[in-house]
Amino acid sequence: MPTAPGPRDAGAIPATRDRGDSCPGTLRLHAADDGALARVRIPAGVLTAGQALALWDAAQRLGDGSLHLTSRGNVQLRGLGEGCDRELADVLGAAGLLPSPRHERVRNIVASPLSGLDGRGEADVQPWARELDRLLCASDAATGLSGRFLFAFDDGRGDMVALGADVTVRATGRVGAVLRLGPGGTALSVRGEDAPRAALLAAEAFLDAARDIEARCWRMSELPGGSRELTVEVASRLRADGIHSELVPAPAWTVGDPPLPGVVAGPEGPAALSVLAPLGVLTAAQWRQLVAVAEQNGNGELRLTPWRGVILPGVGAPGTALASAGIVTSPVSPWLGVGACIGRPGCAKSLADVRADAAAALGPGPSGLPVYWSGCERRCGHPHGDWVDVVATADGYDISVRGEMHREMHGEIRGEMPRTGMPPSELAALVAAARTTAVTR
Repeated sequence: MPTAPGPRDAGAIPATRDRGDSCPGTLRLHAADDGALARVRIPAGVLTAGQALALWDAAQRLGDGSLHLTSRGNVQLRGLGEGCDRELADVLGAAGLLPSPRHERVRNIVASPLSGLDGRGEADVQPWARELDRLLCASDAATGLSGRFLFAFDDGRGDMVALGADVTVRATGRVGAVLRLGPGGTALSVRGEDAPRAALLAAEAFLDAARDIEARCWRMSELPGGSRELTVEVASRLRADGIHSELVPAPAWTVGDPPLPGVVAGPEGPAALSVLAPLGVLTAAQWRQLVAVAEQNGNGELRLTPWRGVILPGVGAPGTALASAGIVTSPVSPWLGVGACIGRPGCAKSLADVRADAAAALGPGPSGLPVYWSGCERRCGHPHGDWVDVVATADGYDISVRGEMHREMHGEIRGEMPRTGMPPSELAALVAAARTTAVTR
């Protein structure tokens, strides 16, 4: 297994912004070419069946009828009509998806989606994530966080540590945790029960540090000088709060793999069903089918993953209904590892209909590195770690392998393929070659 990238504090990006964070939310919609867009934060990706149905209702009545999954385990509603913001807020508020309107954009929390289900983790971090969400919504200071600031809880399997979180908490043993700020050179060891409070205090300390230097920082990595001094300050705040912590060297955490589609085995039999949404989009019918399976065969819960998938706890067999509906339930699906931004016609900045091109270039099965198609150089929603980067340009597509670890191990592969007039089979061959060559050279 590869390890998470090491310390990079010296490369902190200075903040030079002259405006506030415009990251969309549920109460602050974003104007797109296909209508307004709402981003609904789902802390740790956990939804009850009732909440999932509220999203389904909003997508059907107010949006384009589909639910778009994000790389942080959230849901985006697109194609929203003008003037629907109040009704959308009412629908989601009634379902408990807006516990605090002032905090709705800062509830960015991811957690190991199989934690507590398959017996693999050091501890169940899902309760830690829920407690942090409660603490966030009770903190006046936390309203100052950017909508991009991210908390991650890893149960020890390593699936969260490479997601680029600002505050990463990893379980160590059954009673301990290590807290890392950004890519930081040091970390803090705390008791697991104190981890949610420690994560909040770290975020509040970050806000104070950014204010002291009069910098408009949105992420930990943007603090001039990095996060080492901030880690010491957080330790001081924890001590004042009665929480014991110890400074420890930056951990070389092993990066774990995301869950594959299919039945997830647990200590006493099937623990859950893992599925993927092709290109991260589920139609209203597909979403409704997932909810039905969760209610009828599981415990009524859905867990959205940062890999645009869904975990259905307690579901022991995929059956045929989900696959027949177009939902990926097999680990050998050609959709595995394939992603794309919204592209044309939904985004005015996109230079291509990347979703159609990605579908046309789909290979026979999963192979090598993930591949992500972007309609422009912004690469919205791209994955973390190493991936094959397919970016539309004015002349065609540019292909490269991105990711710090991969460049260190293998160098970089670059190429360019013209979009106009190329048969889908040739397009697929070029992308497949980049995905497989990249992992073998």
